[in-house]
Amino acid sequence: MTKLEAGLGRSPADFTFQYLGLLLFMIGDGVEVGYLSPFLVSQGLTEHFVALIFTVYGLAAAVSAWGSGVLCDRFGCRKVIISGILLWVIPQILFLAVAVPSHSAWQILLTYGIRGFGYPLLAYGILTLLVRDVRVSQRGLASGLFWFCFTCGLPTLGTVVASLSLPVFGDYGTFWVAFVAVILGGGLSLVLLGEEDAPSSSLSRKVALPAPRDLLNVIRDNPSLVLTCVIRAINSSATHGIIVFMPFYFMSTLGFSNAQWMRFLETIFASNIICNVFFGALSDRVSWRATIMWVGGVGSGLASLLLYWVPAHFGHFSSLALYGPAVLFGLTLAGYVPLSALAPSLLPDRKGLAMSFLNFGAGCSVWLGPLIVYIFQPFVGVGGVMGVYAVLFVLSGLLVHFIRLPQESDALSGNRSCSSSSLSLARR
Repeated sequence: MTKLEAGLGRSPADFTFQYLGLLLFMIGDGVEVGYLSPFLVSQGLTEHFVALIFTVYGLAAAVSAWGSGVLCDRFGCRKVIISGILLWVIPQILFLAVAVPSHSAWQILLTYGIRGFGYPLLAYGILTLLVRDVRVSQRGLASGLFWFCFTCGLPTLGTVVASLSLPVFGDYGTFWVAFVAVILGGGLSLVLLGEEDAPSSSLSRKVALPAPRDLLNVIRDNPSLVLTCVIRAINSSATHGIIVFMPFYFMSTLGFSNAQWMRFLETIFASNIICNVFFGALSDRVSWRATIMWVGGVGSGLASLLLYWVPAHFGHFSSLALYGPAVLFGLTLAGYVPLSALAPSLLPDRKGLAMSFLNFGAGCSVWLGPLIVYIFQPFVGVGGVMGVYAVLFVLSGLLVHFIRLPQESDALSGNRSCSSSSLSLARR
């Protein structure tokens, strides 16, 4: 990368409104996290059917996460962001005004399931815009700021807003508080975002949506795209998995209180939020690949073992022993932030398509983490599950070593060609 290439593009500061819009939107999206399930049960739905609703919602979010990047390539980031707003707002209005008052399980499933397409289009539409338009030398910082806003909104500040709103407005009224936050966030995300949202015509040209055969050809020519997808899935899998079994382990097995568990979980997210920006900026100066490999892969592998072992043996004697591993775990997870900067470099002319592979990995982590718990916990217990996560983290660090940027692949091919030519001349 030349100094000229590193300096081309815009600064993260140019997207201040998009960052603020994302933060507010994700706060609104995260308000319901802590109480939606019991609320739906109180409306007459069974816990089993509520699980089906969340499954449909998760599948919709995974599909939307995959499509966000390629749709940005085809229609532009602004239209994708607007689509995300509409696919959140319209189904939510129907959910609150029609489905919930009627107590219809299938109407709730339909409206809430469709809403699952909404937030990935807005969030990952903004992320695609950032990694496409921000200068390469600041792409890690731009990605870190994105994940800071994303995680700060969902679930951190979203649950705070819920805790303040529920005593005042109740369950149903709090949904409308979240709705207002989403509207404000969606509006801010569109400020100063014109129709031509790319800095040059070469970047803003629209390309056709890839056909299945085209995707296979892209994967064949760029296997590193699959690696970024797998690494991204591993990155968040443990976070989605520990909330399934860790509360019961902490309270029932170790004897900690619910308040201590909640602080433990909040510590993980708080540490991650702060470190997302730090490691994003650091990776621009050090190395995207090295940050992911050592801080993300190796660091998270070690931190996941400490997350299980240290509180179990020393947590009752020291607050540092209880919450210190949570700080470390959140910190090391932030080491994966440069993935969002690295992925678009794999397809410089199709950054949106590259981001679709990354976003699909993020969507897959939602079900991969709990699936690991479902498969392994009955046989190896909580410690064994954390061990599985540790192995996967280290594996993801190893996989980063095999990611090849286009210029590296070209250089490798050139070296092989030179070697072949030399060998041929020697034989002559």
